[in-house]
Amino acid sequence: MPSIKSLEMAGAVSSHENIIIKKSLFSTSAVYAPTHSKIKVMILDYQPAEGERLERLLNMPIDKMLEEIRHKGKPAAGAVGNFRLEVCLSADRQFCALQLFRFMELTYRPVTEPLFYEGEDADKAAQLF
Repeated sequence: MPSIKSLEMAGAVSSHENIIIKKSLFSTSAVYAPTHSKIKVMILDYQPAEGERLERLLNMPIDKMLEEIRHKGKPAAGAVGNFRLEVCLSADRQFCALQLFRFMELTYRPVTEPLFYEGEDADKAAQLF
């Protein structure tokens, strides 16, 4: 499982006002401070068509995005793709950070800025994956 340190958006998540970074000798973990819930890190890959759809969804207001997912389903993650979604989600689904990247010129380049959701919006955003 990836760690927070392995993310391109690690700096943005680490500096978020409601995130506490806990370091030990062998690991680094993140906790959502208001609920003391541990943050899980995921990296999901998408093929071009699904990645472009995901980009459109991330640019929508959260309720419109949720409506779109209900009608057309969520974008399908694959084994390897040229889009990568980095996700930080608290165990209680009260915090979610997302950033979409596209593989170009032998590196991943940001497609979106880091997006942060808290409370019920975090739970709604988590329905993307």
